[in-house]
Formats: sequence, C-alpha cells, structure tokens
Amino acid sequence: MRVIHLVRRKYSRARPDLRFLANENFPAAAVAALEAAGYDIVWVRIAAPGAPDPDVLAWAAREQRILLTFDKGFGELARGSALPRTCGVVLLRMPMPKPGEAGRRLAELITARDDWAGKFSVIEPGRVRMRPLG
Repeated sequence: MRVIHLVRRKYSRARPDLRFLANENFPAAAVAALEAAGYDIVWVRIAAPGAPDPDVLAWAAREQRILLTFDKGFGELARGSALPRTCGVVLLRMPMPKPGEAGRRLAELITARDDWAGKFSVIEPGRVRMRPLG
C-alpha cells in the first residue's frame, strides 16, 4: 500500500520545468485542472485567440513549452520544424471525456508522464506513442 501511495504522489506534484501551452481546442476544464495542480500552463484561447498554428508551435518552442492539442495538423508542422528538445507536442486522439470528467481525465493523462519534452507524442485510447522531435 505504501508503494502505491508513493507512486501517486510522484505524479500528482507539478514539475516546475514542465510548462504547457494548451491549444485553443483544449478544454477549459483540463486547463483549469492542470493549473490547479500547480502547472505553468498558458491557454491560446485566452492569450492569443485565432493565432495561426505555425505561430502557436513557434511560441511553444520559444517558451520551452509542451503543446497540448487535439489538432492533427501539428503532426506535419512538427515534422517540418527544427524544434528544440526543450519543447514537445502532445496530440490527443481520443474521444472527448464527458463534460464533467474532461478536466480531471485529461489532466491525469498528461500528468501520468514527465517525459513529453523533445518528443511528438500521441495519446490514444489505451496507449501513448512517442517519437523524438527533429
């Protein structure tokens, strides 16, 4: 029982070096859940609504943030960009959880790992695929 408690604690604490940029299509409840957990997260819908995808990706690279998105177009953008290993892209390819569960569920998926930087990652039902950027 103690081991389980320690594992949960490891993933429930925000890491100050893990900074996120939530794309416009990322749910408000999930942004709020990550923020409440202590993560540094900026939401494009508030900070720069309507920003073109290349600008959003450049922003993530410039500020060393992990981009969180449901937009598949970032796969091609990331592949064609020379992104630094200090940023990353997490593409969620899964059905949106029910409105009352979206924030908690998406935050759990994101905080379950701490190795998003330097990778293009795809979260799908039952698995996470990761490949190095660049």
